[in-house]
Amino acid sequence: MSTTLPATTPDAERRIRDAASVDRAIRLITTGRATGETCTPDLAKGPWEFDAGPAGYGPGSSMGDVIPTGAPRQGALPAVYREASDAELHDRIRAAKATLGEKVVVLGHFYQRDEVVQHADFTGDSFQLANAAMTRPEAEAIVFCGVHFMAETADMLSRPDQAVILPNLAAGCSMADMADESGVEECWEQLAEVYGDLSAVDDEGRVPVVPVTYMNSSAALKGFVGRNGGIVCTSSNARTVLEEAFARGQRVLFFPDQHLGRNTAKAMGVPLERMPMWNPNRPLGGNDAADLDDARVILWHGFCSVHKRFTVDQIAKARAEHPGVQVIVHPECPMPVVDAADAAGSTDFIVKAIQAAPAGSTFAIGTEINLVQRLAAEHPEHEIFCLDPVVCPCSTMYRIHPGYLAWVLEELVAGHIVNRIEVPADVAEPARLALERMLAAKPPASVPVPAGSTIAQATDAAAAASATGA
Repeated sequence: MSTTLPATTPDAERRIRDAASVDRAIRLITTGRATGETCTPDLAKGPWEFDAGPAGYGPGSSMGDVIPTGAPRQGALPAVYREASDAELHDRIRAAKATLGEKVVVLGHFYQRDEVVQHADFTGDSFQLANAAMTRPEAEAIVFCGVHFMAETADMLSRPDQAVILPNLAAGCSMADMADESGVEECWEQLAEVYGDLSAVDDEGRVPVVPVTYMNSSAALKGFVGRNGGIVCTSSNARTVLEEAFARGQRVLFFPDQHLGRNTAKAMGVPLERMPMWNPNRPLGGNDAADLDDARVILWHGFCSVHKRFTVDQIAKARAEHPGVQVIVHPECPMPVVDAADAAGSTDFIVKAIQAAPAGSTFAIGTEINLVQRLAAEHPEHEIFCLDPVVCPCSTMYRIHPGYLAWVLEELVAGHIVNRIEVPADVAEPARLALERMLAAKPPASVPVPAGSTIAQATDAAAAASATGA
């Protein structure tokens, strides 16, 4: 998971970095030096301009989402970092990392801007990064360039004496915030009114309902799941987790992302009419008791604003303009988009599919623009583009900027820990139990796919592996 670039000259590497930079693309578009469209010109501003303003997720895909009262806020970034040039910030980051040496490990999520990722010791998805940190036991500080729930997971999996730092406390997640502990507790109580004792087992040893939370949720919700016999899932092992949940329960309560739950259950043969939506603002989630009694998967009314931007029309346009294009989307996309694509998979699945493809392949990708643009820059042997033509990055990932990274690292050099993320022990203990159940739910091992195979063929091979237990 280390950040790597092809062996190149410094000039060639700079060209790759320029091509990978969404920030650079936004600045060129907003100043009229390049064609294209962004979802808001505010993306060209420094994230610190929003730290002291009204509470919100910031410019980007989630800017229209309602942020909960009491969401973490970031204090003022010192002027020296706000006013520094890009080159100066990169020099300061490199110098601080050199001084700290093995005392610090920097983690960069796939969706981070390239100006941050280039300083990461590891890149990957949220759970890969939390596990990567565990390979650096000598590190006193783990700087997680991602969003809040990711730093919480890293804190729960790291040693108590290791400090987990989030460079900008305002880097939350609107989807994770769509399901809070009080709302889920209220849902659980209402389900008990419908199903009776939620710990009672039927003749097959199954409880009425098993809670499953996506990794993209707060530590408090992971703790709720742990206390109530449930499991955490990732986009990679969601199917395996649902299979395990169905073995232990008559039905599943899946939160916070309705789309991952629906797409996964549909692929397993669960009819759509047996997947009612739970709206936390309505009694019984907007359902009647009969609907809930017949349910197999109860879907929480949550979504990712990044992946909600992708449409079937975008896929049709990509196929019309690029004959032979292979369309891969993330399973957080709406069901019609997943159905219209050639394949759907986690960020790691997308990365590996592109790495394994024969030269000359064309890909239209439905996931966050920073990952797509970086893959396009690092794989010039392919044609790779984002399904959404409008440049609109994840609002909260974009709150992390090299200025904040330089600040937290230089504070560590000075002996100060800022922006530490700590999960209380009473939350962390049951949350770890849910995470342990997730680790036990391993997806089927992938099987080799011949060179030149299409993504659809690779997906078929994975399905065959699942069926045979390979």
